[in-house]
Amino acid sequence: MATILMLHGSPSSRSRTAAMLRHVGRWLSDADLSVRSVAVRDLPSAALLNADSADLAIRDVVGAVEEADGIIVATPVYKAAYSGLLKVLLDLLPQSVLAGKPVLPLATGGSTAHVLSIDYALRPVLTALGADHVLRGYFVLDRLLTRQDDGEVLIDSEVAAQLTARVTQFAALVPRESTRTKTSALSPLA
Repeated sequence: MATILMLHGSPSSRSRTAAMLRHVGRWLSDADLSVRSVAVRDLPSAALLNADSADLAIRDVVGAVEEADGIIVATPVYKAAYSGLLKVLLDLLPQSVLAGKPVLPLATGGSTAHVLSIDYALRPVLTALGADHVLRGYFVLDRLLTRQDDGEVLIDSEVAAQLTARVTQFAALVPRESTRTKTSALSPLA
């Protein structure tokens, strides 16, 4: 079964970005794809900040990126760019780790002024990591992701439709039978 790795770079434990990815992960699982979600904030901070590629948790994530058949990268936008937390992880990845994989960038933010951050900040880094096919990203305004009393996030219906269209396009590019050699088991969506 093909595997999708979802990386998200929000430092918040109540992240709208992570909530949006849970929605995406459920959709991909329903489409018979194996999904793993990695919150960069859960990785050891000392290893990230010291670029310690020998750390076991960092090696696990790097291995998961190498083995994945498709990658979704999601981030909140701060000061017109993707999160610094995500940047620290991306800097630890091997140069051509995204070659041959479809990549879908997603972003959340408080203002439409940040819409182009995907194309001007995130896309060049993904391309530098070898991505041949970076799909057109999708930016979601925070106000369209409403936090409920139970902690879940309600996604605006138009956003959900647009997000589903992008994820459907992404999923169509992922081979249904993985062609990569798997060396470690991926855990289910977190």
